[in-house]
Amino acid sequence: MFDQRPIDAAQIARGLGRALDGLGFVHLTEFGLPDGRRADVAALGADGAIWIIEIKTSAADFRADRKWTDYEAWCDRFFFATPAGFPDDLLPADRGLFRADAYDAALLRPATEAKLAAARRASLTRRFARTAAARL
Repeated sequence: MFDQRPIDAAQIARGLGRALDGLGFVHLTEFGLPDGRRADVAALGADGAIWIIEIKTSAADFRADRKWTDYEAWCDRFFFATPAGFPDDLLPADRGLFRADAYDAALLRPATEAKLAAARRASLTRRFARTAAARL
């Protein structure tokens, strides 16, 4: 199903976006968080659920970047999105996992839910809306 050629983060984001659309989510790439971090992909569900997806293109990419733990305070569910051939045993087993290529993505493992506080959810939803409107 998935293309085995090397793939970059932008291609993974494109395939992931198509999958998120199919799951009923709208999404933004490079979404700025209140703490100054920038999530690779943030998704907003019709029910108000907020997901953050961290794209990892290789084992070296995962080993070199541990700031993803900071994103978990800003979402209900946290996922990784990786290309075919990524060594999944490197990733924490309690985080969600998408396998993606430039055309689609499959949810391989659901993420544990940690519901945001209502005030934080409202603030992030407004930030999401303003960011989306500014990009139009």
